[in-house]
Amino acid sequence: MAYVIVFVLLVGVVLVVTSPLRRPIVSAEVAAEHARISREVEDYAAAEIDLEAARDAKYREIRDAELDHQTGKLSDPDFQAIDSTLRAEAIELLRQLDALDDPTDGDDSDEDEEVAE
Repeated sequence: MAYVIVFVLLVGVVLVVTSPLRRPIVSAEVAAEHARISREVEDYAAAEIDLEAARDAKYREIRDAELDHQTGKLSDPDFQAIDSTLRAEAIELLRQLDALDDPTDGDDSDEDEEVAE
């Protein structure tokens, strides 16, 4: 009788341990879809990192130009020209970051109409 209990217990342990090996294999279509989604997520993350790095670099350039103006290295007209150019570039980077975060491109006209009513 003890042998039967040990045998049943052993069979149960073997079934539990090997259960992950007995799962159905993922189809090629599901694996391809998973790989495609993973690539999209990686591309999105890389684009966001690049834009954030460019934004931070642009902020540093603006601070450097302000410091150069304060120390007298840049005249007022030169500073104004450089500052307006750098700020316009920074605004464009911020818009690109916003567009990356909000794929609807700001098309909220339907929502605005609902709120107005």
